[in-house]
Amino acid sequence: MTVDLDAWTNQLAEPFRGRPVIVAFRILAGMTADVEHLKQWGSERPLLIAHGTGTGPLPRAEDADIHMLDLGSASSMSDEVRTAARLAEEPPPDVVRRVDEYDPDRRAVWWLPPFGGYGELLGRPVLGGRPKAWARLEDKLLCDEIWDTAGVPRAPMRIVPVEPAALVAATDELGGDSGVVWAGDTREGVNGGGDLVRWVRSEADADRAYAYFVEHCDRVRVMPFLEGVPCSIHGFVLDDGVAAFRPVELVILRHGPTRTFRLGGMATWWDPPEADRDQMRDLVRRVGALLDERVGYRGGFGIDGVLTADGFRPTELNPRYTGGLTTLARGMTQVPMELLQLNVVAGRPAGIDAAALERLVVNATDESRFAHAIGLCDEPWEGETAIVELARVDGRLAPAVDGKPRIGTMLAGEAVTGGTFVRFTPAQGTLRPGDRLADLHIEALSFADRQWGCTFGELEMAPAAR
Repeated sequence: MTVDLDAWTNQLAEPFRGRPVIVAFRILAGMTADVEHLKQWGSERPLLIAHGTGTGPLPRAEDADIHMLDLGSASSMSDEVRTAARLAEEPPPDVVRRVDEYDPDRRAVWWLPPFGGYGELLGRPVLGGRPKAWARLEDKLLCDEIWDTAGVPRAPMRIVPVEPAALVAATDELGGDSGVVWAGDTREGVNGGGDLVRWVRSEADADRAYAYFVEHCDRVRVMPFLEGVPCSIHGFVLDDGVAAFRPVELVILRHGPTRTFRLGGMATWWDPPEADRDQMRDLVRRVGALLDERVGYRGGFGIDGVLTADGFRPTELNPRYTGGLTTLARGMTQVPMELLQLNVVAGRPAGIDAAALERLVVNATDESRFAHAIGLCDEPWEGETAIVELARVDGRLAPAVDGKPRIGTMLAGEAVTGGTFVRFTPAQGTLRPGDRLADLHIEALSFADRQWGCTFGELEMAPAAR
């Protein structure tokens, strides 16, 4: 099947064409590209409802109506996501009024983030979001049963209440020289970015982790610490089957003093051994088929895990349009991946079969790689967004000077958590197929510490175990 990308995009853009669009419950800087897409797709002037400004270029006032919510800073990345979900469940009165002013005839369609609502909101159809039956599968305490049913090799684990005796027993049973990892439940809602994950190697680690989890969770999953490259594999469920894509490196950095993990971005430059890649893609097909069988799942999903000495071992299931899928899509800008997601979740025709989608995405993302890395720290940011071109000077990253090859671009500004957000994008030619982003990003965060007084500190990348 040969895909006419222009015709396919035109078909998938139909839900937006000629209609008002309410892009809501995201950070304003994250809506800039959405506004440009809506222009291309033929929508009317959109209304943007944002609960924070964020870092980076902002949409222009002449291109969209903008309504800012005054909700204060989020306490974490997970809290920011939960805020979006709460707003989609019950929009505040000022949002109701603004939406009715913008769309008095109720012709508009909502475009919500993956954690947003589903079906209708304020009498208008929703694109984005997902059914509650799909969202429930995101609980990290449920995924091991899914791996077992799908016949996926996994590490041993125990699910225990947040009680000292139970945690100690599970830790003693499963821990080795490298310790264990504790991951919390979704009592407070969806979580990510390593917020509810702790690495436990000592009694002091266990005491700190317990003090944290007892405030936030009822149960914890305990499993052995897995040494190897953090990575993910993604699939896309359509009516006729599951398309399996290529692996994505997860830049999960280790902060030794606190035994925490820092999500630092994603990249498609890294390539695992071919046999491991095949295993990961087979895994995603089996899990996708099971999601279809159980809940009628449609659209993209991701499986995070670690490529260990014994092969890929999954750690969590993300049944939504993930950051990894966004990373893949940014390497192939002509393929309308997010539009496809919005259509199939809404029950509209995909306009492509699973085999053709798989060929298209795998070929395009193997040919065109993409990488970006991020960091969040607690120090408040003062002033405008900073953008610095970096080169290697005297053995470390520094502002680029004439005659030095550019390594990449560093952006820094205010985070939704009230601290500082940084984003590092490698320059063309800096990375080659097979390279990992993690090592370079540690250098970039070290530059942020020196340049702006950030406190990312001593971070380590996971060594390859394969």
